[in-house]
Amino acid sequence: MADTFGALLREFRTAADISMGALAKRINYSKGQISKIENDLKRPSAVFARLCDQVLGTGGALSAAITQPPAEMPDEPPAPDDEGWVMELDETGGVRVRELPRRSVLAGAGAVLGLALTGTRGGAVDEGAFAVLRSTFDQHRTLGTMASPHVVLAPVIAHLHALRSLAAASPEPMRTNLFLLASRVAEYAGWMSQEAGDEAGALRWTDRAVAYAAAGRDPHLASFALVRRAEISLYQHDAIRTVELARRAQDNPHAGPRILGLAARCEAQGRALAGDIAGYERALERAAELLATRDNDSGPVLGSTTVPDEVSLARGWALYDLGRPGEAADILDREVAAIPRAARRARARFGTRRALAHAVNGEIDEACVVARGVIDDAARVDSATIRLDLRELDRTLSRWRTHGAVRDLHPDLIATLHRR
Repeated sequence: MADTFGALLREFRTAADISMGALAKRINYSKGQISKIENDLKRPSAVFARLCDQVLGTGGALSAAITQPPAEMPDEPPAPDDEGWVMELDETGGVRVRELPRRSVLAGAGAVLGLALTGTRGGAVDEGAFAVLRSTFDQHRTLGTMASPHVVLAPVIAHLHALRSLAAASPEPMRTNLFLLASRVAEYAGWMSQEAGDEAGALRWTDRAVAYAAAGRDPHLASFALVRRAEISLYQHDAIRTVELARRAQDNPHAGPRILGLAARCEAQGRALAGDIAGYERALERAAELLATRDNDSGPVLGSTTVPDEVSLARGWALYDLGRPGEAADILDREVAAIPRAARRARARFGTRRALAHAVNGEIDEACVVARGVIDDAARVDSATIRLDLRELDRTLSRWRTHGAVRDLHPDLIATLHRR
């Protein structure tokens, strides 16, 4: 068995009876680049390995040969808050809360929340006030579709602290409703932390969301927490961990179709990253069925609310990871056009993948046109996860650095990558 990637590639290419020049044409790399990789003079990228796997029919062996061991992610990270408060469940299911300094809560909360917190401890939240609290969260989520996570996180965390304090002081059934809303706000804080590049913070907020949900008598958010962990692993290009966590999220059949569907979708993306075509197709078919089912959960919708067809977008994303960029580009061309213009984060995320698919497929002019349309959205939403794909796009386009469209795009692309 070959002991280097280059030797393994040469072994598979020879077995498939494909010349170096023919392989170069099929994957849109130069013959010289392939020669350097086969002679172990140049390190292959994950994209290169996936393309060769697809053309040579290796079943993902080349991708596996360059897989790096991921950074360890503990199953149960500690969850101390930035203000030192801790929430604990007692033997009867009640909640013990260590109080936040009131000035910290009021500093970021609006006037309505401030008045609620400085009022009596007798549970002054009625249905009308709860509707305002829910609407406030909806507004934060809307802001998050078009602005930097650093802009969104401060008011979201202040809102969460307010909800926690109000829930601890309120009688039932309002107490349960407030904790359930707090669980959704904490989950969203976890997502925005990931978008800000703080993976440890994302895990802490997600764990806190599970604790809030348990306090609100909703045991199923733990399954969604596994989905969030799987998504973090996906961005770390850890296919095995992604699939494992997504499968664990589906172990609870009572979690509801929305959570189970998102877990199946994430499993499909992990299997695609691993080159498991059959597993990817089964998981995505299951996701399509589940996400088309009406969910009885009356709380804020978990996951993205701005894309019209998340299964088709996941399909386009996965086909790129499977080394089928032409098919991926066709799907993403259609689906990205349907994303509302105000949904800048989603447009930047999937638009960048769309540009990557065209670039890897050798459609350089089209890739540059698409990338040009992505840059403004990407700069505004300032996403750490989108920057990962933008860096890959920059590396991919650098193979055509003398191409006029690439030369024109490069300064703006670099400026976007370094802008905060």
